[in-house]
Amino acid sequence: MAKQSGLGDALWISGYDVSGDIQQLNEIQGGASPIDVTGINKAAMERILGVRDGKIDATTFFNPTNGPGEIASVHERLSLLPTADQIVTYGRGTTLGAAAACLTSKQLNYDMKRGTEGEVTFDESSVANAFGLEWGNQLTAGQRTDTAATNGAGVDFGLGSSGTGPSEFGAQFYLHVFAFTGTSVTVKIQESADNGVGDAWADVVGGTFAAATGITTQRLETARGQTVERYLRAITIGTFSEAVFAVVANRNDAPTFF
Repeated sequence: MAKQSGLGDALWISGYDVSGDIQQLNEIQGGASPIDVTGINKAAMERILGVRDGKIDATTFFNPTNGPGEIASVHERLSLLPTADQIVTYGRGTTLGAAAACLTSKQLNYDMKRGTEGEVTFDESSVANAFGLEWGNQLTAGQRTDTAATNGAGVDFGLGSSGTGPSEFGAQFYLHVFAFTGTSVTVKIQESADNGVGDAWADVVGGTFAAATGITTQRLETARGQTVERYLRAITIGTFSEAVFAVVANRNDAPTFF
């Protein structure tokens, strides 16, 4: 794969697209803290992995008004300093299968800076709560708009932990619903060994989000030892005339615990 720039990226916060008001992403960080277990009989450090962590730090422009099609401005969202968990998703591009980082987080701050040339920006930091940063792939090309029940295209997650296609360590899924008109929409994740050619698509056990009736965000995780096939797709069912949403899947190719 060729090297890429950061052009055309996206940042979503709990069902709101704030991409147009983000000046830069200062840090996207995750992983496990190391624990020193070096014995006195060793000549080099020994470490084991500790708790998982993560953070997404961004600098935003000052935009106190809604843009075309926006439900709330970035200032209206972040200045609330919500105490509830916020799901933050960074999209490295907005194409089907593109990489994305997801974080169930607490927003720590919303700090204003006024530069010498008159520019006004804010620093915002979101830190992981309970799950750590998770990198996955988009099952929608950025935001997808369905006007009726729809079967999305499959995404190839490659040879998994089995070495033959499936993974043996489960998966996590993230959903952002940005806009909705209708009664309800249910987003489900389906799997296939060969993109539906010979192996029919089937629902992933534990991969059905709760029915959505408006702007919302959700996180799902399957059983830790569950087999997840090579290809995944997002489908919608329900009664609605418009559902604008995005889905990210993280299939575990190594044992993962929270």
